[in-house]
Amino acid sequence: MAFLTGIILAVTGIIQYVFAPKKINNFYGYRTPSSMRSEERWHFAQKYSALKLIVGGLSLLLISTLPLVVEMSETLQIIIQPGIILLSIAYLFYSTEKALKTRFPKN
Repeated sequence: MAFLTGIILAVTGIIQYVFAPKKINNFYGYRTPSSMRSEERWHFAQKYSALKLIVGGLSLLLISTLPLVVEMSETLQIIIQPGIILLSIAYLFYSTEKALKTRFPKN
């Protein structure tokens, strides 16, 4: 599960980085109220979150190989993997929102 999710996140990040949405929209891209406040914030959030998606996806790919090195029961893997996936997605939002607040402190 983490391996497939890692591939999906990394590929999505690459696509979003290369084909970032040009204008603020409600259909695709990193869409939060803080990223949609201005065009400048929007463009920054698209590139930044795309890089974080790539890093998160590659991290999940690496973590998914852990059971090859460390012996884990299938039950433990089923419990741990969704948590790791949720943590990587939470990290994406947390780090991007923090970067927006740092880069645009008055907006």
